[in-house]
Formats: sequence, structure tokens, C-alpha cells
Amino acid sequence: MSEATARIGERRSYAAPYESLTFTVVTRGRRELVVTLAAQPVFDLARSIPVARRIRRSVRHRGGESALTGLVRRTLEPADLQRIDLDTLRNGLDLLRLGTNDGGVLPAFWRTITSSGRFEILCAEMQDRPTPGTLLIEVMGGIEQAPLDAIRDVIEHFGTGSLGLILHIAPDPGAARRLSQVPAQCLVLDFAGVEHESARDWQGAAQLIGTARQACPQVMLLNLRPDRGLAAEAAGATHAVFAGMTTVIV
Repeated sequence: MSEATARIGERRSYAAPYESLTFTVVTRGRRELVVTLAAQPVFDLARSIPVARRIRRSVRHRGGESALTGLVRRTLEPADLQRIDLDTLRNGLDLLRLGTNDGGVLPAFWRTITSSGRFEILCAEMQDRPTPGTLLIEVMGGIEQAPLDAIRDVIEHFGTGSLGLILHIAPDPGAARRLSQVPAQCLVLDFAGVEHESARDWQGAAQLIGTARQACPQVMLLNLRPDRGLAAEAAGATHAVFAGMTTVIV
């Protein structure tokens, strides 16, 4: 059996079950939101093993409509986004249950990171726990338009001790190249909207990964097809959260 085939076999454990929890948030406009958090394994592509858990978050109105896309998101005020992030941090840490040697990834909006003192306080309290583990805040929503100086300041401010920031950006080469000017620890690209099924599709996807890796020492892909894990590593990706969560039959 070849080394590549053996490594694909090792990656079968990506189908390990994960936990989830749901809570509600009432917006300032008195609309009820349902927030679901699910812990997904994050794989080190070079070693084909899970090395952390990432909290995937979905935010929906009570009727089931997503609250964070298109025109619907405009009904949410900055205070609503901060409340979602604060409750995500509290509940997400309970879901992750980080031990001393564990790693976890939690989402937060750029606006919260830059304007919510309470979020910063909760992060500091997390680091004071007896066994804090390592927590990375996945910053999303506005990174592409944020001034580079502001991004540098936030990375320097939060990147201390057992806490760090990683940047979730649009899967666009220009966005990745722009961030080569900041000391980002990791860039996160969501492949849910990136065509990477066929060989022709993969050429563009591989170029995107390569551009991101040139801009940053680590690149994490979300919703990556499991059969593209080895190719993603060859293109420069370092970590992945796989889509589908079903066993690949080799």
C-alpha cells in the first residue's frame, strides 16, 4: 500500500461525531434568534490527525431563515452581533471543554473584536482558568474592508498567552494578498462556495490556496471535500475542516 493511500485511510477518522448545542438571543428589535453551535474536528493535513475543534455557528430567525445573509442581516444592530458573540463565547467554551493541551476555535465578528470591552474581559477570564488550553478567535465579517493598521493592532492586542486570532476572509486571491502585510497567524477560507470537484475546478482552487499560503504561514480550509485533503496539502493548506462528515471508501 502506498504512503498516500495509507494517509487517506488514516483520514477516515474525520467522520468522528461532534457535539452541538442551541440557545436563543432576543434582538433589540424584539426578534428571536436561534443560535446553534457545533464542534467540528480540525485536521492537521500533514499528519492526517485532528488537532483541535472548531465551533461552527448558525444564526437563524425563529422561522428558520438565516439571520446573517443578504438583506436579513441589515435588521441586526451592532449590539445584537455583540450579544451573539458574547453568548457564543460562553456557550462555546462549555462545549469545547478545553483541557491544558487542547485547542479550540470560536467565531466572532470583526465589529465585536474592535468595540466590545466585555468580549475582551471574557477572553481574559478564560486565560485565567486553571486549564485554559489554547483558544483561537476566528474573526469574520469585515476583515476585507478593515484598515491594515487596525488589523495589526487587534492581532497584537489579542495574540497573547493562550489566546490568538485567525482571520476568516472571502475566498479571493486579492483579499489574501492584501493580508500579507499583517502578522496573521492563520487565514481561513470557506470552500463551500469554491468549485473544487473536478480537475479543472481544482486548478483555480489550488491557486487560491497557494496565494493564501504565500500571505500567511498557516491556511485552514472549511467545507473541504474529504477526497481533496492530500491535494489541498500539496497546494499549501495546513489545516482543514472537512465537509460531509461521512467515511470515504478507498
